[in-house]
This record gives sequence, C-alpha cells and structure tokens, in this order.
Amino acid sequence: MYQSITNHINNHITPTTIDLQLFNAILTETSIPKGQFLLLPGAIVKHEYFVIKGCLKAYYMDDKGNRHIIQFAIENWWVGDFDAFYNQTPSILHIEAIEDSKLLSISYDNLQKIYDEAPIFERYFRILTTKAFIAQRKRILSTLEKNTQERYLEFCSSYPNIEDRVPNYDIANYLGVSPENLSRVRRQLKG
Repeated sequence: MYQSITNHINNHITPTTIDLQLFNAILTETSIPKGQFLLLPGAIVKHEYFVIKGCLKAYYMDDKGNRHIIQFAIENWWVGDFDAFYNQTPSILHIEAIEDSKLLSISYDNLQKIYDEAPIFERYFRILTTKAFIAQRKRILSTLEKNTQERYLEFCSSYPNIEDRVPNYDIANYLGVSPENLSRVRRQLKG
C-alpha cells in the first residue's frame, strides 16, 4: 500500500530513506465503499487523502441545488478540500466514492510535524500545489476557449482510462456540457 505513495513522492522529490520512513509513519490507511462520502460540507477538514485504489469525485452544490464537479481522484492523486484543510475552516465540498476506494490520509497536525522533521516534504507539497494551480488554470481557459471535443480529449489525457469508470453525466458535469452533447462527441470519436 505504501509503495504507491513512495513512488509518487520519488517522482517529485528525492527524500532520504529516513525521510520516507518518517512520512509513511504518519499516514493512516482508510477505506471507503462506493457511494459513501469521505467529506461533507460543514466539516472541519482534518485530513488530505492519497488514493491508492479507487475513484472519487469532489463537488460543490450551489444555492439552487446544482452539483458542480471540480475534481475526480483516481490512483496516485491527492483529494480533499484543500482550501478548508490549509485554512482549517469548514468544508464546502462533498467528496464521494465512485468506486470502493483505499486511501492513505495525513492529518493537518502531522503535515506540520513532517515539515519540521523532514523539510523536503514542504517541497513535495509545494510542487503538487503548483501543479494543481496550473491544471486548474488550464481547465478554466479550456472551458472558455475550447469546444466539447477538445475539452473531452484533454480530460481523457488528464484522467487516463477514467471514462470507463465514471458515468457519462459526471464527466459532462465536470466539463460543463450536457450529457447529450458529450455522448454525441464520444460517438463521433469512436466512429
């Protein structure tokens, strides 16, 4: 279970064996069944989660009851309400398991502790935060500039093989298009 997170870390930084041992020692294993919620709005966010196996979606519900999917999390992705986690404020997101999922969690307090004990992990999380910011900006620009097919192809590139794991209507929601429009595009690409 820890090999996945170790590989992920080694793809971004070069920690010592002791740094990795310290980091892995503060992680907690968590399982969540399909259809269950990892996080609900109003909860104080105490953990971030690394997906070992499974698929989750993070979404926001607006005042009119419309759901807006902001992230899917598959193997080797981090998921959480990062704003609420880092600011220690109540969550505004729902995080729901699309599949039975196995996760590793890190608490806010343990993250602060590891920054002191193994400072290289500040670099690791800074790299991840920077990449997430860039990806979010690209997604916003894609929504403004690109058609459904272009956005769908970008989505498939960002989330390889996820189109078979996530319902069409959730992908359409994430892309900001109707499910019918997305189905039409998917048929064109297969045809």
